[in-house]
Amino acid sequence: MSPLRIGSLELGSPVVLAPMAGITNVAFRTLCRELELERAGSTSGLYVCEMVTARALVERHPVTMHMTTFGPTETPRSLQLYTVDPEITYAAAKMIVDENLADHIDMNFGCPVPKVTRKGGGSALPYKRRLFGQIVAAAVKATEGTDIPVTVKMRIGIDAEHHTHLDAGRIAAAEGAAAVALHGRTASQRYSGTADWSEIARLKEHVTDIPVLGNGDIFAAEDAAKMMAETGCDGVVVGRGCLGRPWLFAELSAALNGNEIPVPPTLGEVTAIMLRHGRLLADHHGEDRGMREMRKHIAWYMRGFPAGSELRNGMARVSSLAELEGFLSQLDPTVPFPKDAEGPRGRQGSPGTVALPDGWLDDPEDTLVPAGADIMHSGG
Repeated sequence: MSPLRIGSLELGSPVVLAPMAGITNVAFRTLCRELELERAGSTSGLYVCEMVTARALVERHPVTMHMTTFGPTETPRSLQLYTVDPEITYAAAKMIVDENLADHIDMNFGCPVPKVTRKGGGSALPYKRRLFGQIVAAAVKATEGTDIPVTVKMRIGIDAEHHTHLDAGRIAAAEGAAAVALHGRTASQRYSGTADWSEIARLKEHVTDIPVLGNGDIFAAEDAAKMMAETGCDGVVVGRGCLGRPWLFAELSAALNGNEIPVPPTLGEVTAIMLRHGRLLADHHGEDRGMREMRKHIAWYMRGFPAGSELRNGMARVSSLAELEGFLSQLDPTVPFPKDAEGPRGRQGSPGTVALPDGWLDDPEDTLVPAGADIMHSGG
């Protein structure tokens, strides 16, 4: 594979970690980078911080500022903004530039969560074509004269009757975005069913002057290669497929660069990775909160591996690093990685009607900023 260029950034591997609320903090990103270096010999992908709201960033909300933590050697530093207002967008992007907070700004127009779409944010916003363009333009203007590229992540549209991705891709490119990423589902699908890769191919045909990245249902190295071959996209964005498998990026990097794919880890190797993850979370959040955060990761790590119900229940309530180490020492380190641990993971949900503000679909050219949509808790 040729290196992926996103504005000033040149990535040795066309693989991007999707921002995921409560997941892609500095601990998880550090772990992914360490495992890519250890197992593939490089750290060549792009690892995006969990989403923060532009308004909370500008107002220096303590939780938001903590979420923007990057590791001392982390480069490039990638930050995703949730935003609905051009003025707040400009202020947030200018703050990132002036205070050297990140090397890349991604913009979230793909979140399907009802509390977000109900106020016109996330995957609902690209329906308002002019407002969408103004927001992208504001971020690009704030980064003028710098090496910080602005990119856009979005979905196919609100539902089967309201596709927006082709217009949004064209508008984003025209306003100066350095790349667009498309999750091959509508907001109404949430994470259910199968991602429609053919719409990624359509976007790639429609937007030819900037890279188009594909997202959705990449759970193994061969999935990434297949998506790129089928759609012609320039790179892949991986989200739920890496839950409990932070070494996936090493496999993706190897596969897409024509190298031998590393052998999946044994349970002993996985336990070492889990302990490292726990320590990184404790460093970032403090041990108490770090272990509470670790509990959900343990369930993903242990998928398909043999462990008694008593041990699983204990790990589900782990409260200290010492406890975590004690539980992990009881597992058989020789067990190979299970085949049934592959495939979809994380939340699936079911399709449903998208919650929207009253009259949202009446006028796609309306530029009225959704009332209250910018007052979202970061990571929502």
